Amino acid sequence: MSSKKEPAVHAAGAVVWRVERRRLEVLLVHRPRYDDWSWPKGKLEPGETLPACAAREVEEETGVAVVLGQPLGTVRYKTRDRRRKEAHYWAATPAGDHDQACLQARQAVAAADPREVDEARWVDVATARSLLTYAHDRDPLGVLEDQWRDEKLRTWTMVVLRHSRARKRSAWKGGEATRPLTTVGERRAAELVPVIAAYGVVEVITSPWERCAATVRPYLEASGVGAELHPELTEAAHERSKRPVRELIHRELTERSAPVVVCTHRPVLPTVVAEVARRTPNRIMKQVPESDPWLKTAEMLVVHVAKRPRRGAVVVALEKHRPAAWAP
Repeated sequence: MSSKKEPAVHAAGAVVWRVERRRLEVLLVHRPRYDDWSWPKGKLEPGETLPACAAREVEEETGVAVVLGQPLGTVRYKTRDRRRKEAHYWAATPAGDHDQACLQARQAVAAADPREVDEARWVDVATARSLLTYAHDRDPLGVLEDQWRDEKLRTWTMVVLRHSRARKRSAWKGGEATRPLTTVGERRAAELVPVIAAYGVVEVITSPWERCAATVRPYLEASGVGAELHPELTEAAHERSKRPVRELIHRELTERSAPVVVCTHRPVLPTVVAEVARRTPNRIMKQVPESDPWLKTAEMLVVHVAKRPRRGAVVVALEKHRPAAWAP
């Protein structure tokens, strides 16, 4: 008789880093129940995405609100009760004054019970390597160090977002510019808020057509930021000329340093993705589909960009996320 494997327990967390006196430091937590040192992390709550979980768990366990950067990989291991566990990690930095908009869009976080976590400590990476109780926790630290040495750790984020589910063209007589989201589409747009907030988005660029504007509206309302309306991101403008979209994405990848979301339509995505590909190593670009539809409705491509001293901007990581209710 064949037996099915129990599904893995999924958790998310972050390696929070800073530079003090030109020295790279990271933030560890101590759990008194196990008397171990590890990274702040925890299990997903119902309906929660991995990035939102990572940001929430770090703040709960350390008291430090963070902005997620590039992913550091997934650690797989067996728990004490022999269950399979997958812990997903990101690099993260403490939020600053310029991140207040994204913090406003997040739910309030309660501090962890001191019986669960009783200390959070900043240490240099050498000390962290010796303090970490479990060998598998050294894997994300190694990735972080490699990116630091390659001058690719300090990044900013561009989120490319396809609008949420809209009414069918055949069912809407008001024209393409005003075609609204469905009820399900509106709900998915609201569910995007904590995912976008986890990456510290403080700028929003969108096609002015209603289905795009409505997709980012919940985040605008939650964060208090305003949106830049860019007509070149509409389907009609893109059909006339792709060049303005290429120029827009080029500017976002090379000139901006604050996290931004760009919301557009499916027919525009090939031009956006092609411009991203120009600054993305092939091994990283393989994570993106090579053909339409590129992104599903309400799905985002998270582009992590590093601008190295004396060298141009380069994409160091790509991720794809959807609201948790639609995730596999």
